[in-house]
Order: sequence, then structure tokens, then C-alpha cells
Amino acid sequence: MTGNSYYYRKLHSLLGVIPVGFFLVEHLLTNYEAFNGGHKAFIEQVQWLNSLPLVFFLELFGIWLPILYHGVYGLYVAFQSRNNVNRYGYFRNLMFTLQRVTGVVTLIFIAWHFFTTRFQVTLGNQTHEGLGVLMHEVFTTPAYFILYLIGVLAATFHFSNGMWSFLVSWGITIGPRAQRVSSIIWMGVFVIMSVMFVLTMVAFTDASFQDTSVLDMASKH
Repeated sequence: MTGNSYYYRKLHSLLGVIPVGFFLVEHLLTNYEAFNGGHKAFIEQVQWLNSLPLVFFLELFGIWLPILYHGVYGLYVAFQSRNNVNRYGYFRNLMFTLQRVTGVVTLIFIAWHFFTTRFQVTLGNQTHEGLGVLMHEVFTTPAYFILYLIGVLAATFHFSNGMWSFLVSWGITIGPRAQRVSSIIWMGVFVIMSVMFVLTMVAFTDASFQDTSVLDMASKH
């Protein structure tokens, strides 16, 4: 594995952006419809996504297998890597450590979220239209709200800081100035995405997500 570690790391880095990063952004925009347009808009967005051709294979090869590789190899990297205080300053070493920690938290969070949502739909225990009601039940439970908040912030940070690392490792931001500007940009992205996710979580606590008549309308659509 040592001889090919360069290529494994490059693939790991690339999959963190395409398609795993894309999946996070898409997930954010889909769920943000709960805040932007309420229960009906959220269901319509979920239905549109699941009406895409060959959606199962798109999810399997475009999301779940890349996430599995990125997550498992990321765990290997996390336990093999060490801070480099001689080459990098305190801030970058802090970001390095947080990237590893949030990677582990994010992997656990995604596995848990997948099991309680998409996997239950696959088993027939849940419907896509009923996910809004499920999220209402989750986010009106304080303990679950806090766990989701930790998971969402970890995933968003891991993506944003990972984008900084990606641009450096692929030779796009080379000099110190470019890397400083990139840090500011991606920390801004982290803040914006985090706020959107939190607004979405709060939106799911609205009583309208208990309205089953919306589900009836959606099922007849």
C-alpha cells in the first residue's frame, strides 16, 4: 500500500470534492427548502430527486461508494498522520487536527443519518414523503437536535477546510497569500453553510411538518 499511497491519497482528496462535497451541498439545498418553502416545498424537492433516472445507481456509485472509500481511507490517514509544528504554524496544525476529528464525527453521523432515513425507505419502513414528519420528530427532541447540530457542523467544517487542503495539494493555491485568501473564503463558506443548515433544522420543528394532509397531496401528485 505504501508504494501507491500517493494515488490513494489523491483519489481520497478528489472524492472529498467530487462527488462527496457535491452531495453535501445538494443535501443542504434540498433540506433548505424546508426553511425556504415549508413542508410542501421540501416534499416536492425530495420527489424530484427521487424521480431522476436510475436514481439507485446514481446514489450507489455517485454517493455511497465514494463516501465509503473517502471515509474508510480517511480513518486510515487520520490515525497515521501527525502534526508538523516545524513546517506549519499553530493555526494550520489546529485545522489539521480538527480536520481529522471532524472526519471521524462526520463518518459516524452520515452512517447514522443514512440508517435512520434512506435505508429505512429502502426497507419499506419509511416513505420519501414521510421524511419531513420524521425530521420534525427528530428536531423537536432536544438530545437529537444537539447530536444533529454536532454532526452538521462537523460535516460542514470538514468539507470547507477540506476544500482548502484540496486546493493546496492539487497545486491550485501555491503561495502563502493565495492560501490565506483561500482560508478566509472557505471559512466564510463554512459559516454560510452552517447558518443555512441550522435554519433548516429549526424550520423542521414547525408544527406544519406534522400535517399529514400534505403527504396525501404529495402521494396523489
